[in-house]
Amino acid sequence: MIVIESKRKKSETLLKEYPEAVFCDVTSKSPYKALQQLSPFYPWGGIPVSFSPGICASCVEAVWQGLKVFENADIDTELFSNDTMKGLKRSSRVYGKVLGHRRGVYGETLLNYIDARRKIYIPTYKWMLENKAYRSIQCIREFISKNPDKTVVLLDYQTNDKVENLSKPLSHAYLVKAYVEGSSPYEDIIIKNKVRHVYVGRHVIERTTIKSHFKELPVEKVIDNQLTLDFDE
Repeated sequence: MIVIESKRKKSETLLKEYPEAVFCDVTSKSPYKALQQLSPFYPWGGIPVSFSPGICASCVEAVWQGLKVFENADIDTELFSNDTMKGLKRSSRVYGKVLGHRRGVYGETLLNYIDARRKIYIPTYKWMLENKAYRSIQCIREFISKNPDKTVVLLDYQTNDKVENLSKPLSHAYLVKAYVEGSSPYEDIIIKNKVRHVYVGRHVIERTTIKSHFKELPVEKVIDNQLTLDFDE
């Protein structure tokens, strides 16, 4: 079972609520690189900008923030090259009311918040999982498969798991959970004969053959109730 909890909670509180759980910090502040790489702020590079053929950004958050349009500012393509994990947020306090997200760098259509979330953020994050961070995803999946009675707690600064709830930012930990489980909004993970098939790039491969698809998978270790995924690249 996977649950989402706030990273802001005290560790004592979390351990009291989930005494037998394993915790995964999937934020940009995670002490473990393989989990940090699940953050939308992680600067992978080469993240396609939605509806903008040939244009890429450093990270998912750069795509999301860069395509925002405010009453006093249009899109910001300079954000696409920001690989520092800092200075990516664009605030209405600075630029005025958010009017929407532009449907591509050269698009004329503005998407409202819910459409932008569904057509920009969610698919861009999925692309990152499938093409950049898949080893980490697969390692979490393997851990759950080996420990079916263990609760895995994903820690995020945001805990909103409702796509339609626009009052709070969507939790990317929720999207990790959805991708691992093949649940909404990532139902297109194929379940067939109880064998999970997954997309890697444009290819669909069986979970049982996933290890042969990569040079190496992270090594699963649990240290002080923390799931650590060890690889260094």
